[in-house]
This record gives sequence, structure tokens and C-alpha cells, in this order.
Amino acid sequence: MFYPRLILPQLEQELTTKEATVITGMRQVGKTTLLKHLLSLVESNNKVLLDLENPLYRKIFEEENYDTIWNNLAAFGITNTHKAYIFLDEVQKLPDISKAVKYLFDHWDIKFVLTGSSSFYLKNLFPESMAGRKVVFEVFPLTFAEFLKFKEVERGEIPVFTQKAVAKNRINHARLIPYYQEFLEFGGFPRIVLEQDPQRKQSLLLEIFKSYFELDVKSLAEFISLLSKFSGSIDRQAAGSQKLFLCDTGMANALGKISEGQAFEQSIFQTLHPFHQLNYFAKNSTTEIDFIVDGNLALEVKCSVSRRDIAHLKARTSNLGLAEQYVVTKEYSSEKETILSTDL
Repeated sequence: MFYPRLILPQLEQELTTKEATVITGMRQVGKTTLLKHLLSLVESNNKVLLDLENPLYRKIFEEENYDTIWNNLAAFGITNTHKAYIFLDEVQKLPDISKAVKYLFDHWDIKFVLTGSSSFYLKNLFPESMAGRKVVFEVFPLTFAEFLKFKEVERGEIPVFTQKAVAKNRINHARLIPYYQEFLEFGGFPRIVLEQDPQRKQSLLLEIFKSYFELDVKSLAEFISLLSKFSGSIDRQAAGSQKLFLCDTGMANALGKISEGQAFEQSIFQTLHPFHQLNYFAKNSTTEIDFIVDGNLALEVKCSVSRRDIAHLKARTSNLGLAEQYVVTKEYSSEKETILSTDL
């Protein structure tokens, strides 16, 4: 069964554009599933999906004369007499493919849709020669909203933070909190979310980690995101130390049991990171705000919240010029200055 991701509407819209669509992200986050779905939406028969894990398929693009690539594609029923749709999975397996893609893109009517690991893209894929010829989308482990979709659990979506703060519902929170506990413990890799057995979830998480370690120690950097300090200036981020988050709460738990508070903050990061610019604020060791969202909203993360927590957040944000501030809590709270984690 195909479960839609929040990024899917953007990817579907890209099928009608000329530029190459590049889908990047960690292994096991669902890039290949998205690629196959997008291929199914193409009505033309002049289309092909090639997995470059297969050495034979890599040879298609290793021709010295790029024009002869069409002879190789003909074996798959692909012609250059009308628009072709070429979908390539795991392009990091053929580092020089960007040259062939650029040549074919410049000389024929082709829509390329490509997937590759984020570390490969950031370091090697499509240098300046592809400038203006590609649009890049990064796919992450599931947010909590996506997690619920994979569990086939309905939840009314409230897009605006202000509305999330006032539209809280105790019954809905009680219904969703068991799912949030699972999200906290096992995270959002699609394969893990769909697995029913908790022990197998743990084993699969460790296998994902080992697959990175065995391939390339440098790939472990894909597990890490660094948040910069918020400066209050739109022109620069504040100098100083960065705040570290792992890509996935389940992975963080698998590598070493973390505290409840750390796991909860990690889960909020995982839900916000794919669609928001995040920073943190720190004036000194005792004055910190967990997240500054899109430069105009402060979020403090607490497993449970008190009026004192709300007052402290207001005091910390008083001179930052932010439009809104809320405490995100796992436990139910009716306070208007709070947002429930199950509503993010």
C-alpha cells in the first residue's frame, strides 16, 4: 500500500516541469517508493525506471559518446522522437552520471527524476554545470503527521500554530498519545513504522545503522543535523556553538537510551525540521529557547508544563521581536500559550 508523504504534492507538480527533479535523503526514508509512485503517474509509455544498484544498468550511461546512450535505452522501449521520462534510482552508484544527464537534458526533451543519498548529493552530484537545470527535494524520516498516515489514523490537520494553541481537544489527545509514545520510542523510518513487532523494530533500527557504518563511516554524518543560534538578524546567524540533533528519535534510542526529555525534544525537531527553518536561542547557560521557527516564533519543549514555564518563556522572548511563543507539551494542557505535541 502506498502512503502519501507531505512532500508528495510538490513532487507531483514537478512532473510537469522541464528541470530535472532530484530526490535526496538518507537511506531507508522512502525515496524509491516515491520514485515508483511518480512513475505510475506518467501517462506516457515512453518512460523507464532504472535502479543503478544494478551494474548492467550503470553501463547504459557509461558510453564515451553520449548519443549512443539512446541505443542502450531502446532496449527498454525508450525513444528520443518524443518526450522521454527517465527515472534513475541510487545515482550515487555512478558518480559521473551528471555529465551524461546534462548532455541529454540539453539536447533532447527529457524529464529526469533521480534519487540519491544526501551525502552523495551534497558532495558530488550535479556541480555548477547543472545550475538552473535541476530542483532538489530532500526526504526525511516521517513527521508525526506522516507517522499517523502510515498507521491509518485520522487526525484533523490545523496548519497554523496560533490555531493549534486554541483548538486543543482532550479526547483527541488521549486517542493520539499512545501513537506519540510509539513515535518517541521507534521514530519515523517507514519500514520501522509499518513493522508490528517491537523486537523486530529494534533489530531493524540497528540494521539501518549498521548499513551506514559498513558502507562509509562518513555517511554517518547523515544522521546528524546542527542548529545554529538565532541572532535576530535576517542577514546572518549568530556565531557560537551549534545544537546537535539526530535524524530520527528511534535511531537515537537504538544507539543509546536517551532521557525522556531528550527524546521528546528530538521528536519535535523531527516533526518541524522538514518544513521549517529552525534555530535555537541561548543568551547564557541558564537562558535558552529550544526552537526559533522561521525566525518569528519561539517554541519551548516540556514533557509537562506549568504557568512558571510559560512565564519564563515570555521573559526570554521579550526582547527578541518574535510574533508568537508557545510551550509544546506532551501532557494535555488547556493553557492558551501551549501546543500539544500530538497536534504538531
